[in-house]
Amino acid sequence: MSGVTELMLGSVPVDPPVVLAPMAGITNRAFRRLCREQGAGLYVSEMVTAQSFVRADVKTEQITRFDPDEFPRSLQFYSVDPEILHAAVSRVVDEGLADHIDLNFGCPVRKVTRKGGGAAVPWKTDLFTALVEAAVSAAKGQLPVTVKMRLGIDQDHLTFLEAGQIAAQRGVAWVALHARTAEQYYGGEADWSRIAELKEHLGPYGTPVLGNGDIFSAQDALDMVEATGCDGVVIGRGCLGRPWLFGQLVDRFAGRPARPDPNLVKVMATYRRHAELLVEAFGEYTGSREIRKHHAWYFKGFRVPRQVRNGLGMVNNLDEIDRLLAQIDPQQDYPQHTAAGPRGRTSGARQVSLPTGWLESRTLSGNDRIELAGAEIGQSGG
Repeated sequence: MSGVTELMLGSVPVDPPVVLAPMAGITNRAFRRLCREQGAGLYVSEMVTAQSFVRADVKTEQITRFDPDEFPRSLQFYSVDPEILHAAVSRVVDEGLADHIDLNFGCPVRKVTRKGGGAAVPWKTDLFTALVEAAVSAAKGQLPVTVKMRLGIDQDHLTFLEAGQIAAQRGVAWVALHARTAEQYYGGEADWSRIAELKEHLGPYGTPVLGNGDIFSAQDALDMVEATGCDGVVIGRGCLGRPWLFGQLVDRFAGRPARPDPNLVKVMATYRRHAELLVEAFGEYTGSREIRKHHAWYFKGFRVPRQVRNGLGMVNNLDEIDRLLAQIDPQQDYPQHTAAGPRGRTSGARQVSLPTGWLESRTLSGNDRIELAGAEIGQSGG
């Protein structure tokens, strides 16, 4: 695509400039492999807590496992403690566990923000600065560090320009912006004009800006780049049940017409491949349960008997999947109108849960530190 400069992750080109957003319970190594089979880009792991990673928690060790041929290996950390984050990134560097570190400052989920984490962090500029500095310092110039964030907590408490500048000044490889506030959650429309605003604001630093929010087709991605001047796009909910979107993005960024959406035969084959990869990665018991959440996205808009839909939500093995798929009429084209558009979380505005008094100051207080003391405890994966 003309006008798009090459996006670099350290010395590695990201071509096309497309990044799979970390999604809890979704972007495990099976789904990443499926997406890589469809098209090129950068595929980020599920979010992991730095504390669990430092402790080598069993679940976290599983989440942070990569396929032998996966490159670059991209790992996202969530943390509210600079010392713990430094230790986590140091472990990655010392043990050669990943090629890229992304920092989560955009999660709007209540259990994260109510302890001062995720999208709540950039409001506290001293904490945000310390976390970015800790990760960049621990990376020792050997791993690129990037930041993903939202516009702010709500429209009265926007942080993206200041946080973006802080991150750029500390030497991050890029800043990715989900153009919603935490209060918007996943509802309403992403405000792409804010991505353009951040791109202009970081111009003097030369730090690339990636845009995220409401990209549900390859054309949406091109429209975002055209409208905002962003250097790349981050794909989240738009690829749920549609991993072939990455192949279409390859085509459109190369200036070619996008390959067509698949008919139902190909959709079923892709769904079956997804299930097979999950079983291969996690065993039949866990893999079969993991695929249950995906069938509604894959078969959205297709004519699928109710008993089959219900059955796919309760499968226990690949044989059951095969028996259920055999009951679907395969002679169906892709349902463009009903299958297009938002999928996954679409819930709208909600009050952001924050520690008591969090908004009273832009810097940490004693009470804030007490709240943060418990925020690192827990499992990874959102």
